[in-house]
Amino acid sequence: MRLHYKLIILICSLLIVVIVLFELIFQSMLQNNLKHEMGVRALAVAQTISNMPEIKEAFYTANPSQIIQPITEEIRKKTKAEFIVVGNRDEIRYSHPITERIGKKMVGGDNALVFQGKEIVSESIGSLGRSLRGKAPVFDGKGEVIGVVSVGFLTEDIEKKIEHYRQKLLYITVFIILGGIGGALLIAYSVKKAIFGLEPREIAHLYQEKQAILESIHEGIIAINQKGIVTMANAASLKLLGVSNAEGKHLVDILPRSRLLNVVETGHAEFDQESIIGDNVVVVNRIPIYNNQNQISGAVASFRNKSELKRLTEELSHIKKYAEGLRAQTHEYSNKLHTISGLIQLESYQEVIDFITKESDVTQNLMHFIMKKIPDPIVGGLLLGKFSRANELKVELEIEEDSTFADIPSSINRDSLVTIIGNLIDNAMEAVIGNKSGQKKVKVFLTDLGEDLIIEVEDTGKGIDKEYEEHIFEIGFTTKKDSKNSGFGLALVQQAVTQMQGYIIFSENEYGGTTFTVAIPKRCKE
Repeated sequence: MRLHYKLIILICSLLIVVIVLFELIFQSMLQNNLKHEMGVRALAVAQTISNMPEIKEAFYTANPSQIIQPITEEIRKKTKAEFIVVGNRDEIRYSHPITERIGKKMVGGDNALVFQGKEIVSESIGSLGRSLRGKAPVFDGKGEVIGVVSVGFLTEDIEKKIEHYRQKLLYITVFIILGGIGGALLIAYSVKKAIFGLEPREIAHLYQEKQAILESIHEGIIAINQKGIVTMANAASLKLLGVSNAEGKHLVDILPRSRLLNVVETGHAEFDQESIIGDNVVVVNRIPIYNNQNQISGAVASFRNKSELKRLTEELSHIKKYAEGLRAQTHEYSNKLHTISGLIQLESYQEVIDFITKESDVTQNLMHFIMKKIPDPIVGGLLLGKFSRANELKVELEIEEDSTFADIPSSINRDSLVTIIGNLIDNAMEAVIGNKSGQKKVKVFLTDLGEDLIIEVEDTGKGIDKEYEEHIFEIGFTTKKDSKNSGFGLALVQQAVTQMQGYIIFSENEYGGTTFTVAIPKRCKE
């Protein structure tokens, strides 16, 4: 059964139950009140008659009924009582609506308390049927009880009044039920519209899907309502924010400088905006959330650590650099082949042999050195690529002869190692290229002796100004004029070193350039 039908049935059923209970309680209260009212009225009339001097004096006459009957009948008609009976101590009637019953014994058996001088209201069956009676004693001049006055209203009359009210209440009940059904229909279809016509199981399925998607993506996602209260934050966002729970808190308490509240106010989306969260630079997208009335009800932001994006970019950059190295090597060998071709055409065969031998020796020596000292194929391949790139840039790249990198534990992340060595060499080559005067040389020293892997890269550039020393490892910091794709190399190096529980230092060398030294423990501490 669909949700809106269930709501209609539930609301109508609840309404009917409430109305039935109300009607039963109302009827019970009405019956009690009417009986109480009639009882008080009957007793008041009985009290009035019992205190009348004519009534008291009539008890001492030869025929009391001749005096009492006319008086009580007149009062009975005026008060609309069913009966007024006056009796003596022997319960012999002196008055009765039916004249033939005068002189006979009273019926009901509830006069005992009255003869003790008490006034009572009782319900009993008399000669006219079940009635509600008010009874009062008649006292003589000495205070002795000489008789009783009984005024009664038939309970049948009370039931007729209750039935009259019940019919009116029935009309009201029908009207309320019809109104309730209309209200139930309105509520059911309003709920249906509010939840876009979805059934509970469909909503539950969508919620589970949403949670799975939010928790599986690497981007942080956070949503707020119109008041700035966080309504949703996935695990990635909590990790980046450094909190365990964000829902229910105000956005300002978590992200004081966030522009997400501005999006709620203006309704303008923002895409690919850089922002700072803690020590991280993130790329943020912010969009407003609209309700059914096309009004802004909140906003959602997605953000990703820019350093992660840069790491991916850097990995792609390594591949690009390998390709550039191969291209440079191809270009270099193409020139050498042209040289050999020219010498052959000039029939300078000995020069050809000497040239080939020399080039072969250089290449073989380099290959032999790297294979022997640095057998790791990833690091070795990186260095060969850097040599080709250095030749193309006319930079002298040298690996110190006593370098050795043969004992690299398998636990050491090769990608991080490539990031560190590659960025340090690239940074050094850029430094010497920028130095228009002086020798353009980059020296690399690698060693795995001891407990740490040591990486040392020195250049003959201009060095680092004192004012910049505190900022060179910051994300996005650079001293280049064209800084569009700069300012991330050394930051990525420091991040990689930190992740591997190592450290990095730099100092000015004897050439006036900079020497970077990295130490990475072979066995990370738990």
